[in-house]
Amino acid sequence: MKNFLLPAAAALIALNGGGAFADEVSLIAPGGIRDPIQKMILDFERKTGHKVNATFGSGLGTKQQVMKGEVFDVPIVQPPLGEVTSTGHVVNSTETPLATVAVAVAVRKGAPKPDISTAEAVKKMLLAARTISYPDGARGAAAGVSFDATLRQLGIFDEMKPKIVRVQGGAAAMAVIAKGEVELGLTFLSEIHDPGVDVVGILPREISTPTGLVGFIHAKAKSPVAAKALLDYLSSAEAAKVYKETGMQPGR
Repeated sequence: MKNFLLPAAAALIALNGGGAFADEVSLIAPGGIRDPIQKMILDFERKTGHKVNATFGSGLGTKQQVMKGEVFDVPIVQPPLGEVTSTGHVVNSTETPLATVAVAVAVRKGAPKPDISTAEAVKKMLLAARTISYPDGARGAAAGVSFDATLRQLGIFDEMKPKIVRVQGGAAAMAVIAKGEVELGLTFLSEIHDPGVDVVGILPREISTPTGLVGFIHAKAKSPVAAKALLDYLSSAEAAKVYKETGMQPGR
């Protein structure tokens, strides 16, 4: 799919004069894919000569920016995709699955690791916990939206409310764990980097579906040639290694 551009995008390429010179390409993406993207940008710039300007935000927030018509050469969004593709702001034929990422559980470094091997074990762990922390889904955090759905599926959403410490972003969820302020923390595995925490593991798929991240070329991309080069790079075998290293699974 990614190798075919709609006529409008092809026309933009022609106007841009082809890819014989370095260009600047803008990208917007959810924070869950920030770490691998940042690791890959320098290598992409070195190999192509193109410069990348990357913007990161919440899953919902970045999607809304794209849906409102803000122009980023390469938008990366999370499913459902219909609300994005129906706007006409992206070249639908360039839809490119990049990676998926699962919600993981973390504890303070050195603390006992609970059993999370089954849905029932996760439910038991959560009900026994004094406090838990995870990104605030109400503020657009995709990990928070995902875990809210898990709590509802387990039938303990209301029961857990008094124990929940909602924060902005996965790093903040891990920071309160590392400080000993909260017993359990949850966020995307790709966002767990705090040296003060230990990863327990990812939640069982039966109660927590991994979140996908999908790239497009914007219909009004200022640099469509550079955009295609970047999207190709982010979905390459080389990129797949980086996704795996940062706790994600390649999308292809």
